[in-house]
Amino acid sequence: MHIREKDGVWAVLFWLNLIAATGKSVNEIVQEHWARFGRNYYSRHDYEAVDAGAANAMMDALRGKLASLAGQTLGDFRVQLADDFTYTDPVDNSVSSRQGVRIVMTDGSRIVMRLSGTGTEGATVRLYLERYEADPARHDLDTQQALAPLIAIAEQVSGLKARTGREQPSVIT
Repeated sequence: MHIREKDGVWAVLFWLNLIAATGKSVNEIVQEHWARFGRNYYSRHDYEAVDAGAANAMMDALRGKLASLAGQTLGDFRVQLADDFTYTDPVDNSVSSRQGVRIVMTDGSRIVMRLSGTGTEGATVRLYLERYEADPARHDLDTQQALAPLIAIAEQVSGLKARTGREQPSVIT
């Protein structure tokens, strides 16, 4: 028998084992973990069926800004690194370039924007956002609220709304 998505099955079994071994709820386990290690907020915003020409022009313009972003202060963040990510496979040394524009902040927060070719029409713009939060008083924020400053920075540097005509993502995960 073949089971697809085995990682998900193993994750569920792991959580069931944790609950059984500790006698605690998932929420209690997660809250204790965040109190000890902090919380990472993460979200992906997909803008589907965007005009491909507009999406490519936006990405080209964003790539043109990368060299000047490092060291800049954007909102409450300082940019540590801005690049167009290239992946080198450690097994066969093959290189995959233009995997996404990364803007990494000095506190480790990051914004990644890339085009996905998986849509059926136009382009899909994918915006990935991640932010670490050490302050326990901020561990219960809504994810989009916690990431709002990064969302604003992504809009500021990319001009996503003006270039695509989209006010909101098609999908938020």
